[in-house]
Amino acid sequence: MGNFTSSTTARSSPACVQYVQEMVTQNCVVIFSKSTCPFCKMAKNVFNEIGANYKVIELDEHNDGRRLQEALAHMTGARTVPRVFVNGNCIGGGSDTKRLHQEGKLLPLIEQCAPCCAASSPEGSGSGQFQSSK
Repeated sequence: MGNFTSSTTARSSPACVQYVQEMVTQNCVVIFSKSTCPFCKMAKNVFNEIGANYKVIELDEHNDGRRLQEALAHMTGARTVPRVFVNGNCIGGGSDTKRLHQEGKLLPLIEQCAPCCAASSPEGSGSGQFQSSK
C-alpha cells in the first residue's frame, strides 16, 4: 500500500500472512505487539481490565517478527504496533482499543465471538491466552 517500497520488504511472506490469518481466526482477540511499546501495554491493559482472554504475539521476540510486521502492514494498511484484532477484524492500535472501550463498543465486539472462545478446546488452541485474575 502507498509508496513504500524496499527490496527486502516490498512483499509480505505468504507464510507470515497465513500465520497472521490463522492466529486471528483461531483466537477471539489477538494483539500483535512489541514488549517495550507503551501503546501495546495500553491495549493489553484494556483487555486485562475487562477480563477478556487474548493472544499476544510479541513481534520483537518472534523469529519472524519483522516479516510478520510487514504482513500486518500489507493486511491492515498500518505498520505500527499494536495491531489489535477482535473477532477476525483489525480494530486498530492501542489508542483505538482504549477509545472503543471508553465508548462502550469494545465489549460487544468481544461478546460476538465469546461462544467460540469461551469453550475450552481439547486441542489446546487457546494456549498462550491470558486472562486477568482480578
